[in-house]
Amino acid sequence: MRVPPARILFPADDRAAVLARIDAAMVSGQLTLGPIGRELEAAFAERHQVRHAVAVNSGTSALEIILRSLDVAGREVLVPANTFFATAAAALHAGARVRFVDCDPTTMAIDPADAARLVGPDTAALIVVHIGGLITSAMPELEALCEAEGIHLVEDAAHAHGSALDGRSAGTFGVAASFSFYPTKVIAGGEGGMIVTNDDRIAEEAGVYRDQGKAGFHANFHTRLGHNWRMSEPHAAIVLSQLGRLDEFIARRQELARRYDEALATLGIETLAIPAGAHCNYYKYVVFLPDGVERTALKQLLRDEYEVGLSGEVYDTPLHHQPVFAHLVDEATVLAGAEWLCARHVCLPLYPALSDADADYVVESFAAALHRLGAESGVGPGPVAAT
Repeated sequence: MRVPPARILFPADDRAAVLARIDAAMVSGQLTLGPIGRELEAAFAERHQVRHAVAVNSGTSALEIILRSLDVAGREVLVPANTFFATAAAALHAGARVRFVDCDPTTMAIDPADAARLVGPDTAALIVVHIGGLITSAMPELEALCEAEGIHLVEDAAHAHGSALDGRSAGTFGVAASFSFYPTKVIAGGEGGMIVTNDDRIAEEAGVYRDQGKAGFHANFHTRLGHNWRMSEPHAAIVLSQLGRLDEFIARRQELARRYDEALATLGIETLAIPAGAHCNYYKYVVFLPDGVERTALKQLLRDEYEVGLSGEVYDTPLHHQPVFAHLVDEATVLAGAEWLCARHVCLPLYPALSDADADYVVESFAAALHRLGAESGVGPGPVAAT
């Protein structure tokens, strides 16, 4: 590939520090729920200015534990239709009934009006997903809705490490939030997740649920139907190292995003707008396709002719069109905002190790591919209008 695929940035000093921590864990024999994990939890809580951070084995587990702690079983949880499978799956595994909410094409986030329409007497929680690392400017409206209706606001912040809105960090808007450390994320730990909350009871429940529902680490006495959701000490060591680089990672992502912004603006290509007051980590750089350009053909042309692989969409198929969730919706269900977004965007490669030269080549190749496809289909690469 002319543009190298995304890779996790681990400077030599960081690798040495991680290996030293892992070696210490091996010497001690404590490979889970040990001092490295506790250090990570303390650092993560301090970073987000919350009372509690609970480390677990994945962002999916983190979200399910939150929902179990909120006792959503048998009740409804509202989930945006344009999110990853795991957001809805976590609610279903926690025993809830899922209802899909449409999204706003201008923010890629949940549509407050549609959420308000769906809230009912059985609604227990609303999950807001910070798609691509952007916190929607509608968060105050969603907070007010949840407060007025007496339902829990839960954040799926898997994309949003270090993101903020009006000075408030992702993870501090709802009763609790889940983060992911999957290898593609801004903070990559191989695997892993984190729960952040100011709620003492949720934090206590999370500590029980993550360790097979045991009342204590050294006691074989189970009070919850938990799982093996623990984070290992080696994974904690990697995440702790990455957390120390978070501001550096975001600064480079924002620098590359500005470079993309300037180049694409001259081409009249529309990108996801970042509103005033939003501090976006640019987990994804979202571009909306001009009318008449078919995404699969564009991606294949970029890959085959220009050696540019685009980043994965967020997301390419809305949840109400996923076969596994077919039983949750009527065949006639139309969520227009989610369907338009899922079909009409791509994500340009963006990661800290991407060079300025490679970013420039991405834009040049993207423009050339659009021109070729536009010429073939009789349309030009003008900006798309969200409808």
